[in-house]
Amino acid sequence: MGTATDGTGQPVSLTVDELAARAGVTVRTIRFYSTRGLLPPPCIGPRRVGRYGPAHLSRLALIEELQHQGLTLAAIERYLHRLPDDLSADDLAIHRAVVASWLPDAAAEVTRADLERRAGRPLTDDDVDRLVAMDVLRREEGAGGEVRFQADPGLLGIGVQLLAVPMTLDTLHAARDVLLAHARSTARELTRLFHEEVWGPYAAGATDPGEVESMRSLSAHMPPLVVQALVTAFQRSLREELRATYGTGEPAG
Repeated sequence: MGTATDGTGQPVSLTVDELAARAGVTVRTIRFYSTRGLLPPPCIGPRRVGRYGPAHLSRLALIEELQHQGLTLAAIERYLHRLPDDLSADDLAIHRAVVASWLPDAAAEVTRADLERRAGRPLTDDDVDRLVAMDVLRREEGAGGEVRFQADPGLLGIGVQLLAVPMTLDTLHAARDVLLAHARSTARELTRLFHEEVWGPYAAGATDPGEVESMRSLSAHMPPLVVQALVTAFQRSLREELRATYGTGEPAG
């Protein structure tokens, strides 16, 4: 018999209580979302116990991000119902990353217990160091020597999942440096291109101050569109690189 999967083909392993603990919500919330069709049904295992998987976690994280954006429940329902039914946990994580890019940067204070609840297990000091290396956490020391953490809400869930990947601290630092260097270079070049090819000529030819202000307003709404384009381009490029390296769209297992 093969591994049990949920409705999106993802392996399942969590009870509803474990899913609630990992996602940081209540069991009642999960059942409510399920009745509204926001979550796919669980896989029913032995003794009629529902089992949930990575796609459920990713969907709950996406719902949380949409709520932070200020969307009503009805708007969230419309958003989710427009998504394909067969999206994987990774696909949902990409949607969440795009939605998170709409929001201003905001760090939330979390405790070690909060982190362990999200991880579903105790965390070692090495685990915490790896989350810090991913830029998911920032370690701060209080006046009495107490260690506190500032977490990026948009990355916390993803970072906890990445703890299962056998990467050393040096590898994480190197990967972060690569991402930051290319992200800054891309942002710099796109900004230059927009300024020289769009903003500059427009501002030079505009005679009405209101037109210039309208263009400023339009440019302020561009980041989500740019991020979505970058995420899509990166996803396609990564799949091509994985296919060229391993012969498939996924790393060798």
